[in-house]
Amino acid sequence: MAYAQMLGEFSTELANAINGFTHDVERLRAWSVVVAPLSDQQKLNATHEFIDTLATNAVNLPYVIRSRFAFAVAHLCHQANLAKDPAGWKDDLPLDGEIWLNTADTYGKGWAAYGPLKLCLEGIGAKAFKDATGDFRNAYNHRFSPRFVVGMTGLVTRIVDKKTGRVCYGFGGREPLDLAAVADLLTAERDRCYAAFTAFQTLVAEQVAVISAHERAV
Repeated sequence: MAYAQMLGEFSTELANAINGFTHDVERLRAWSVVVAPLSDQQKLNATHEFIDTLATNAVNLPYVIRSRFAFAVAHLCHQANLAKDPAGWKDDLPLDGEIWLNTADTYGKGWAAYGPLKLCLEGIGAKAFKDATGDFRNAYNHRFSPRFVVGMTGLVTRIVDKKTGRVCYGFGGREPLDLAAVADLLTAERDRCYAAFTAFQTLVAEQVAVISAHERAV
């Protein structure tokens, strides 16, 4: 019962999140064409009114979707493990607020389809994406993130030499993120989410087969 109810909710929510992400990427792509010929003041107006909230949400979504996959997979694997090993199963899953990708590793390691899914999830929002966006998610939540389309941030940067401990300050700033480049990056992230959902379906099929066999046996 718990597995069935969770599967229904989790699969729907993951699909909705990925579909929403797809829509956001296409909207950003369209806006990149619209703003290209505008003056800086017009770009600023368009960004303030329409683009900034959309782009901020979209750039954060790869991490959000990856985290939701980890949450769903940890719960489903934990429940499916009951059918796989009824005698050895313990209801020891961490609390919801303490579930991360390594939690899914713990409960998913006994499933053949988990390995390919894990590789898909590790590719979402990985280092190349972080570097290309100025580690936008962390900067947005904890510091000051790059702007979109127009405007500069990070005018002063404190730099500590790892070897000597010497401190210096850099002056200059970071250029805004180009909307067309952001749309390209997010298109690749969207495709990784599609691949993860396909791998997720394969894992679910493996688990449903085991659960069905267990129910027939009892």
